[in-house]
Amino acid sequence: MSEGSWRGVLAVALWQVVASLCYYSAFPATDSFQTDFGLTGVQVGLVITTLTLGYTLFLFPAGAFVDAYGDRPAMVAGLVGLALGAVGVSLATSYLTLLLAVFVLGAAYSTAMPATNIAVAERAPRGAYNLAVGVKQVGVTAGSALAAFVVAGLAALALGWQLGFLVAAGAAGVVALGFLVAYEGTGGTGDVGFPDVRALWGNRALMALAAGGFFVGAAIFTTTGYAVPYLEADTTASKATAGVVLGLTQVTGSVGRIGAGWVADRVRGTAARASIRVFNWQTGVGALAMAAIPLLAMPGAAAGFAILGVSLLGVTGLYHGALVALASDEESGAATAAGQTTINLGGLLVPPTFGWLADTAGYAAGWNLLAVCVAAGVACALVAGRLTD
Repeated sequence: MSEGSWRGVLAVALWQVVASLCYYSAFPATDSFQTDFGLTGVQVGLVITTLTLGYTLFLFPAGAFVDAYGDRPAMVAGLVGLALGAVGVSLATSYLTLLLAVFVLGAAYSTAMPATNIAVAERAPRGAYNLAVGVKQVGVTAGSALAAFVVAGLAALALGWQLGFLVAAGAAGVVALGFLVAYEGTGGTGDVGFPDVRALWGNRALMALAAGGFFVGAAIFTTTGYAVPYLEADTTASKATAGVVLGLTQVTGSVGRIGAGWVADRVRGTAARASIRVFNWQTGVGALAMAAIPLLAMPGAAAGFAILGVSLLGVTGLYHGALVALASDEESGAATAAGQTTINLGGLLVPPTFGWLADTAGYAAGWNLLAVCVAAGVACALVAGRLTD
């Protein structure tokens, strides 16, 4: 697959769909975890935190591996690890074994961002970089939507949420074999070295945008982790309906990623400035939608989550595209790892806080906290945009 080929971009997007199917299967399963393991809201949040911790701890090592050996080995190994983690979750018999399994799932998913970012940068057609990143990022929301439909759907049909994880593991194994046999990856340096994060500190615009990633990541991880329990507890939605709403949110997130990338490629200015401008508009809408969620009953709540998909879940492609555009070629790997790390840190710290608020003050307080987080992310991105002028 040659550079500048949409075929290559679509192959990477397919990999991302299957990887995200495995990783994000934990999110629609939170309600089942809560029921089967007798968990509190805080303990549910700690499942998401543990998943994100595995992802975060292995981001920089995964980035170093990709830089050294190219994208293909990381993509094959990542899918194998995700398959093993998904099987582990399906076999969990206690809260402790569940936490161990989701940690493995998160660690394996760490290969996704550095490998796919480099793969798309090599293959994006000229003049369509943001759109290519958006198409690749659709793999995240498409995989998440599949996870919601498969895991929540099988649970609702009384076939067991465990079967959903086994389906995801099987898909990962098949695609891993396909990439091992047929995918032509990019080369690496051959030398394993830790990304030079210190070189980024002088890039104030990049640092401001990465800081915004913390707040946006907090909202994204918490929303996807608590959507099903919230809808079932505070609205008239059944478990099956709540899973469909989460899947719809991921589908509209895919629309947001492609649409935002298409618009950003047509906005005047540098690639970084254009991406940040569209990012600000999308995230601003997300803050308003987040504040409205606790005020909406079904079917209005479903519409509110769909808007959150287009706005909040639809910004990550622009976020990563802007980070790479703001960094030099030598710093792109470090910029990707740093930006994803801040997103993950938000996912580590905020879900248990949201769960505690839901347990003690009600879900409305949690959604208001997330609205404030998104607004703070917009403020950071505004600073980054001004620093690029």
